[in-house]
Amino acid sequence: MKKNLLTILTALVALAIVAAIVIGVFLDRIVKKGIEIYGPRLTQVPVTVDAVHLSLLTGSASVKGLVVGNPTGFKTPQAIAIGTAAASVNPLTVFSPKIVIRSIRLESPHITFEGGLLGGNNLSKILDNVNSTGTNPGPLSTNAVAQPKAEKRYEVDDLMITGAKVQVCLTDLRGQEMTLPLPTIHLTALGEGDEGITAADLTRSVLSAITTSTIKAVAGEATQLGNSANTLKQAGQKAGSQIGNAIGSLFQK
Repeated sequence: MKKNLLTILTALVALAIVAAIVIGVFLDRIVKKGIEIYGPRLTQVPVTVDAVHLSLLTGSASVKGLVVGNPTGFKTPQAIAIGTAAASVNPLTVFSPKIVIRSIRLESPHITFEGGLLGGNNLSKILDNVNSTGTNPGPLSTNAVAQPKAEKRYEVDDLMITGAKVQVCLTDLRGQEMTLPLPTIHLTALGEGDEGITAADLTRSVLSAITTSTIKAVAGEATQLGNSANTLKQAGQKAGSQIGNAIGSLFQK
């Protein structure tokens, strides 16, 4: 009797593991498709990804080859390219109304800054697009299986961007080109509480941090190249207000 019970339990565990693996394979495809449909609707620029891998057993997730394109009118082919993004997710929340993401790590992203410090640059334009789109850019697909629920919310306990480099083409300095390192960007406690935040809120917060850090780095370098003090002061003020407004909106939700 005990032997039969043990055999049944072992079979059930094996089936559960197989089911988790199969579901994970389908989720990989669904999330990849979701990024490539939802991303462009939110940012109004092309968004592509090479591969997505989710493990329900370990709560780990990774995205490889994420590329955010540039708005129309800019010459450089892309705004942000991320080789690998890794996340740790509470697996018990994957199918709940609010997904809890313990950590997100973006390592060595390549960022392109094209345009001017006071406006007309590609990063600020993308951020403006996200802000104008709102919190819900609409359904991802007519496929009910692939379409996430509109009310899906998120919590991100810890988000870190390290080793970022910015390729700069600065029109304020007659097309001066340079490559600059960015300091580590660290965001915490995004979406804490019962309500959480939407995917649009999360995207807005990350883009705001990247845009602000980039503008500050470019402005600092431009000082060394002889840009006017007045222009730099205005650029710094605008950079600070961008992330302040975006993060402020999160706490008002």
